Amino acid sequence: MQLSRARELIEQQMVFTSGYNRNAVRLILGEVARVHGPAAVAQLFREFDLENHFELDPQADYSKVGL
Repeated sequence: MQLSRARELIEQQMVFTSGYNRNAVRLILGEVARVHGPAAVAQLFREFDLENHFELDPQADYSKVGL
């Protein structure tokens, strides 16, 4: 997944705050982690403030999510 596409998808999920959207973001982060590495995930956390918006752990290993 391209980082630009990941950003688009996360932007769509930011409109809502349900558990479904949180899960969708976790899946996106998992794909980004596998393709681009943890630095890209950290950048998305900073860019979208995912820790506060979805209460996600920025230190978690998302590379195993969605396998």
